[in-house]
Amino acid sequence: MTDPRTPCLIGVGQRTWHPDEVGEQGAPEPLEMWEDVARRAADDSGAGASALEALDAIDLVYCQTWQYDDPPARLAARLGAEPRRRNYSGIGGTTPQVLVQDTAARIQAGETDLALVAGAEALATQRRYKRRGERFPYSFKPAEKRPYPWEAPFHPAELAHDVMQAWLTFALFDNARRAHEGRALPAYRHDLGELLAPMTQVAAKNPIAWFPIERSVDEIIDPTPDNRMVGYPYTKYMISIMDVDMAAAVLVASHEAADRLGVPPERRVYPRGWCYVTDPTYVAEHDQLHRSPAMAAAAGEALRVAGVGIDDVAHLDFYSCFGSSVNFARDALGLAADDPRPLTVTGGLPYHGGAGSNYMTHAIATMVDVLRGDPGASGLVSGVGMHMTKHVYGVYSTEPGPLEPPEQARVQAEVDAAHPPRPIVDAHEGDATVAAYSVIHDRDGQPTTGVLVCDVDRGRRTYGKLVEPDALAGAEIEELIGKTVRLHPEPTPLPTGDEGTVNRAVLAGE
Repeated sequence: MTDPRTPCLIGVGQRTWHPDEVGEQGAPEPLEMWEDVARRAADDSGAGASALEALDAIDLVYCQTWQYDDPPARLAARLGAEPRRRNYSGIGGTTPQVLVQDTAARIQAGETDLALVAGAEALATQRRYKRRGERFPYSFKPAEKRPYPWEAPFHPAELAHDVMQAWLTFALFDNARRAHEGRALPAYRHDLGELLAPMTQVAAKNPIAWFPIERSVDEIIDPTPDNRMVGYPYTKYMISIMDVDMAAAVLVASHEAADRLGVPPERRVYPRGWCYVTDPTYVAEHDQLHRSPAMAAAAGEALRVAGVGIDDVAHLDFYSCFGSSVNFARDALGLAADDPRPLTVTGGLPYHGGAGSNYMTHAIATMVDVLRGDPGASGLVSGVGMHMTKHVYGVYSTEPGPLEPPEQARVQAEVDAAHPPRPIVDAHEGDATVAAYSVIHDRDGQPTTGVLVCDVDRGRRTYGKLVEPDALAGAEIEELIGKTVRLHPEPTPLPTGDEGTVNRAVLAGE
């Protein structure tokens, strides 16, 4: 007999408002998108509107497109629901899985019976309105403008060296991994193409995907006017696309609530294990820049709780905002480069689309459909938040089973003890060793700046900025990691209005 408090996913809904379908008007506002996919999830469960009316919890993923005065309450009113819990989340790529697993834990504890987790973004439509000099007529504007909910203050050294964009920070990690493996620069970029090209094949078959286009390795990695180099080694076709019009929702219920709603057993997919663990907040703080100890720990604990090994998992969806997040996941789980399992069920963030903090809702919803078509199989989804800081893994199956909470506190403490953050110094005068780097390109594809993470004395780290054209060109041909650079600190204004320090770098001997 299945424990009546066992949580299960009973319905999923997704929709993409493709530009060629909606025309100049674009997608509707996020509130309407939330309602659309919530009703799709209810219909998918077989319970229809009765499932929405019975909701006792609504969790919405933070929406970058528009801030409503009270998002969960506005959606509840449209659904005819009166949930006790009305939650609006923070940011990050791990958010949807965390919302689902926390909901599952509340269901086990008897605090919740039926919950909706949903998210939506209309960033592509918003951008089109801005280009026309128009404002989209969103509803329920809050009384006061709310600041973006950053979870940590910007580090002054990162502000001074422009270490802010994700395509740059994740490139730093991929380059560090390349050097650790001893791969030549062209060979590693080809590896990245081999990693991503199969994802385009999945996206091409997915009607939800923003770019349902199959691309070859060369099409992905070769810089062209349409596929410019952004931050070495990443071209435009290798990075997550956030300006999409997409929404997704999942309904999570107790086993007894699913019975009460008449949800057929074959529609139910069960969370079997999960874990959330963090690495340090700032890039230079990461003790090992070529891997993620927190990712390995979270994956291991999620699988332990689920009672399966990675070889037992049939279906995978690794968070794929950039190549390094996928590579780190493969390394964390010990997957060989020639493992035959596809690494995504959706097509991945660069091709399916990474809708703000909501990609994982799409991944979970798609995984539910995949598992329904493969009864008894297990599926693993992963999420990455901020600059390789937050990591979450979830294991799902059509088979219910014992479900125990992960020992997250223990796992986090072990990671923290084994890999304490490196101290960061804002300014350094003298020699330093390059630990990671990337070369930033402008919108014409021309290299403009090299950003360095450098090892200095007493285990400390700092950042550096390389601007000499020959050095920038050379950094995309020969390995710069491990070489000595000479840093000279100079004052620079920060975006905050404060004064900071930028460490100008030259290659030693020049």
